[in-house]
Amino acid sequence: MLTKPEIESACELVYRHMPATPEYAWPLLAQELGMETWVKHENHGPTGAFKARGGITFIDWLKRAHPEARGIITATRGNHGQSQARAALAAGLEAHIYVPRGNSAEKNAAMRAFGGQLVEFGNDFDEARLEAMRVAARDGWHPVPPFHLELVRGVATYAFELLLAAPHLDTVYVPIGCGSGICGTILARNALGLKTKVVGVVADTAQAAKLSVAAGKLVETGPTATFADGMAVRVPVAEAYEIYAAGAERIISVSDAEIADAMRMLYRCTHNVAEGAGAAAMAGLMQERSQMQGKAVAVVLSGGNIDTAMFAEVLSGGVPKA
Repeated sequence: MLTKPEIESACELVYRHMPATPEYAWPLLAQELGMETWVKHENHGPTGAFKARGGITFIDWLKRAHPEARGIITATRGNHGQSQARAALAAGLEAHIYVPRGNSAEKNAAMRAFGGQLVEFGNDFDEARLEAMRVAARDGWHPVPPFHLELVRGVATYAFELLLAAPHLDTVYVPIGCGSGICGTILARNALGLKTKVVGVVADTAQAAKLSVAAGKLVETGPTATFADGMAVRVPVAEAYEIYAAGAERIISVSDAEIADAMRMLYRCTHNVAEGAGAAAMAGLMQERSQMQGKAVAVVLSGGNIDTAMFAEVLSGGVPKA
């Protein structure tokens, strides 16, 4: 779906607005886990999460394809909203961002700081998303869906960087929310002609992607109570499902307790802050460490945007309530 030249072109565009992020093989993680362990540090990007890349490519496409657009509207739990607000403001567009009630206070503050006009609506991401799309049709703002090929083209650049730096990797673990991250990783892997396995990780209470692949069709779930808010998605995205159902090695689920353990592991061994969804890939690897012994693996630390009090609770040994 994405060719190597198309991803290389996305890299050129992305690097005009942000630098590439690092990927390191951390020796303490190797000692703890018994394998060569790389971390792709998307927490080091300008918004603290991988979504910044998709915002750049999507808004660039929007300005070319829809020059009449006055602004955008989208829904988020935080990282996607920061990326869209940042890119839209740089392009001279308004950014209307819908979040569910009770969303992360610090992510909300960051979205406002990047220029987003924030609206709280609904009890979860999917309710906020439906309202944002309704308002887009009513008021003429250009809707930014949670999944779009131009978003994925930008996001794929992180996996492209990682796989160019470490083409010998046996497996890469990637968290799944709406699916742009895992789809970008699969498409970058395919474009480079590598055999690296891609394992998707979902939260125990937000298993729409895992259940959909198991059933061979889209499966919606009930409430998604997890403090890993970037993965709290009830309704799987059909376009993303088509890619990860065909291209992922498997999809596994992790508990909030496992995610908290992974956050502590990342901080102890690398001194990097990971939000819940950002640590999910590490939680997946820790769950499967016995079968990964002696291999070269990577985890995507997809974001480090966690509220201060919540991170303090995790470092104290707790598991935050959703």
